[in-house]
Amino acid sequence: MRTHAVLEVIALDPEDAVAAQAGGADRLELVTDMAADGLTPPARTFAGIRAAVDLDLRVMLRLADGFTAGAAEDVDRLVRVAGEMRAAGADQFVFGFLDADGRVDLDAVERVVAELDGCRWTFHRAIDRAADRDALRKQLADLPGLDCYLTAGSASGVDDGLPTLLAEAGRCGEPGYEPMLLVGGGLRLDHVPPLRTAGIDGFHIGGAARPDGWAGPVSAGAVGEWRRVIDAV
Repeated sequence: MRTHAVLEVIALDPEDAVAAQAGGADRLELVTDMAADGLTPPARTFAGIRAAVDLDLRVMLRLADGFTAGAAEDVDRLVRVAGEMRAAGADQFVFGFLDADGRVDLDAVERVVAELDGCRWTFHRAIDRAADRDALRKQLADLPGLDCYLTAGSASGVDDGLPTLLAEAGRCGEPGYEPMLLVGGGLRLDHVPPLRTAGIDGFHIGGAARPDGWAGPVSAGAVGEWRRVIDAV
């Protein structure tokens, strides 16, 4: 377990980013369109946030709602967008795709990874919809740059996924289980102590950082409360 746990906050714009940094966030996930659970933001949004804060930024690579990459032309477009984001200066990313049977879409993932040329990346909550989480991890184990899984342990959220998260934390270091567990998706403050005690040191919040919901901005105070609880364990 790291001495300092990672707190990642979803940011939609520079205002969010500045507030998240003021509250003690370590890293930001950059998205747009939360009605679709977060899609790739415009390059100008990345540039504005990059100019506003000095935190690590992970850019979502996802062009439509759902966890499939789509048809071949959709994957082609996704690869182009990844290249455009790299050209804009992005060097960390978030993505992950399943096929219709809930298996990892290895072709789509490998094509995006090749475009990123070694950049660090998170496999996002598609893992929570996977038919076999363990098989997915082992299929992705040797891909360059993969250093994090964003997961609630269950498609329905941390309440139901807590046993899975604790079990996976216990396998840290095994093949496929080397990347950091970044817990998010229905995460509450009361989940933090048992997760930290189990050795989990990555936490991801979105709506929990926004007292007024997604229509309102990130609150530095709300982020600061998460920082205090995470660091107290």
